Amino acid sequence: MKVEFPEPLFREWDDPADFAEALQLHMRRHGESYWVLYRSVVRPDEPMDKNTLLSWIEGRRVPRSTDSFDVLGRIERRYHLPEGYFKAKLPHQSRSASGFNLSGIEPAERRRIAWHLPDDFNSLPFAKREEILDWVRRVIISGSTDYRKFQAAAAKQRYAIRFPGVSYGGRAPRDGKIAIPANYEETWIEDPDLLSGVIDAPPTLAMEMADLVRFKTSALTSIGFQRNGVWGEETASQKIEHLGLMFGALAASKAGEIKGYGVPLRQLTFGLLIFPSVWDWYLQWRESRRGFYTAWEVDMLRIALAITKESTGWLRQHPELLARVQPIGGLVSQNEIDYAREDWHGACEDFHKHASHRVKEIQRIARVHRDPFEPIMPVLEADSPVGEYRKITEEIIRLMPDEERYPRPAAEAVRSFLMLRLGLHLGLRQKNLRQLMLCPRGHMPRPERVLEKLKRGEIRWSDRDGGWEVLIPAVAFKNAHSSFFGDKPFRLLLPDLLDLYRHIDDYVERHRSVLLKSAADPGTFFVKTVKTTSTDAAYDITSFYEAWRLTIQRYGIYNPYTGRGAIKGLLPHGPHNVRDVLATHILKQTGSYEQASYAIQDTADMVAKHYGRFLPQDKAALAARILNQVWEAA
Repeated sequence: MKVEFPEPLFREWDDPADFAEALQLHMRRHGESYWVLYRSVVRPDEPMDKNTLLSWIEGRRVPRSTDSFDVLGRIERRYHLPEGYFKAKLPHQSRSASGFNLSGIEPAERRRIAWHLPDDFNSLPFAKREEILDWVRRVIISGSTDYRKFQAAAAKQRYAIRFPGVSYGGRAPRDGKIAIPANYEETWIEDPDLLSGVIDAPPTLAMEMADLVRFKTSALTSIGFQRNGVWGEETASQKIEHLGLMFGALAASKAGEIKGYGVPLRQLTFGLLIFPSVWDWYLQWRESRRGFYTAWEVDMLRIALAITKESTGWLRQHPELLARVQPIGGLVSQNEIDYAREDWHGACEDFHKHASHRVKEIQRIARVHRDPFEPIMPVLEADSPVGEYRKITEEIIRLMPDEERYPRPAAEAVRSFLMLRLGLHLGLRQKNLRQLMLCPRGHMPRPERVLEKLKRGEIRWSDRDGGWEVLIPAVAFKNAHSSFFGDKPFRLLLPDLLDLYRHIDDYVERHRSVLLKSAADPGTFFVKTVKTTSTDAAYDITSFYEAWRLTIQRYGIYNPYTGRGAIKGLLPHGPHNVRDVLATHILKQTGSYEQASYAIQDTADMVAKHYGRFLPQDKAALAARILNQVWEAA
């Protein structure tokens, strides 16, 4: 005869931390063998084998599937243990369960969603399961802001021109002119179906783009040319992408979902960019897709203003580009081309005035589509934004996998922890944090001049201070010429708080090599997990953003259906938001724009412009709080 709830033989015990030991203990408490327990909690029609339960007891395997967790729940009820007692002792608590009923969902999406589903998902009513899936997709996967919805829809419609051969720097032709190959017409593509996605630029357009990038990034300009300001590597990449979108829109088929202008690829040239009608069409096309104008259109027009500026504009100094311009019905007429040919500088000046006027008009009506603070608003509105954001790192530690049993997941968790901790301590932009080099203990740090040449910082052990320090030359920063630096490097000794040094040492000595496996070491502190499909261990701007975002999705966003996640109302975001957290925290604590600027290596004016909305409204109360500290100390 089966006993549903056997009486324990003893009621006091030392609770073990290990899952297998805990299961053995409670079986002994109730005087049961694994066979008796198996017959008591597993129904005859269920597929679970008795050897599976035996493997749990012996510590050879642990529950992983939804069916296994259901059996664990029955054991907990049988032995009158709290719900989730055994699961809390598993060596890899952050691992997603298998066996969810997600029919009709593609495998890639299924993997992303499974991590965020409750263990009893399969047993819930259909309506509840749909509610959970909708919440996970809307809040965790995409982020439930209007901008995210627009971005997700826009991402399905690809229309850019890609410039794969254009890179940062390079050498210019001796005469500074852009040569057009004699056989360039052989590369023409006229099939409109090919123009509905992302395609490579034709050679002539690619050569023009390469010359522009060379002009704006090289150490010296070609003889006879002038420029005003240079682009850094990140800026150059951004401009290439934005101009590629513009040319892609012009080339996209009118009949397709993009509803572009259908300009043949052979007619795409930078020479088109001095005609106001081309820009007006593109601006109105973007407005029709989004529904309103934003600062993005203003930034694009400023590119146009820069390249057509008198004396220093790149396009203005290349009248030969007009030779490739051909009439385009409804966009560029032959009369306009003839006028530009007769008076190139006059045409450039006319366009410059037109673009300046458009900037003022759009600035007046532009709306904010993406509020950068929206994903982290629950953090910024807290009394202690840094303390609130720190909860995410605590959640990572709470769910840390057992390193001996799961070395790679443990290494990934420590990496996620250190990403957030170093971000909170350093306040760096993504580029500087991502490119931070590593000098392990006992090794000779790189000289500052080497770091200046690399335009990167380094985390190294300081024997003088007995701690981990970060040194970054000023030239590595986006705002290198800011008054904050004064041509001096950024140096900060990391505090050994809440086991930070222990985790850094563990990461450097063990976890980092687990992530690298046999791949070439890029020398950076943070490295990707090397897999069969990805052998490059160096992070780029996209992969680092995704790594941070994944950390927030798994550990940051509170999930009411699983109980995991640190902060209610948080949304997915990238590493740049940690700077917002730091600046807002100091601003709330001190009311000082200047002190807040120190945390993010910027100026007080910039902090006042971007973070003034978070300054405590009652400034008198803030001042009183500081003064009251004197009396409280008495």
